Amino acid sequence: MNRTEFIIATAVILFVAFVLGWFACWLIHRLTRVTRAEMGELEHMAQQLHDAEEARDSAITQLEEREAALIARLSQTASDLHAARDELRETHAEIEELRSYINQKLARNG
Repeated sequence: MNRTEFIIATAVILFVAFVLGWFACWLIHRLTRVTRAEMGELEHMAQQLHDAEEARDSAITQLEEREAALIARLSQTASDLHAARDELRETHAEIEELRSYINQKLARNG
């Protein structure tokens, strides 16, 4: 094989490699190409995701508001309970004073 035949063989091999590469690239793009229907579906899914995120944010806000209301109600109930306990203690002390007074009166009269 002389120099000219070697150059021609190398050029043919390079051309065939180029054509095979171009064909592989075209085939990959053809197979992985996104169609309009797929784009529409992707847009629909993105809208659904956006709506779901808004619903989640709304639910979180409602949950936080409900939690704050329940905490306030619990705090109010706790302070009412504390006041009732104080009142019961005072009433119990008053009852004991009255018993003591009645017992003293009965002891004097009896």
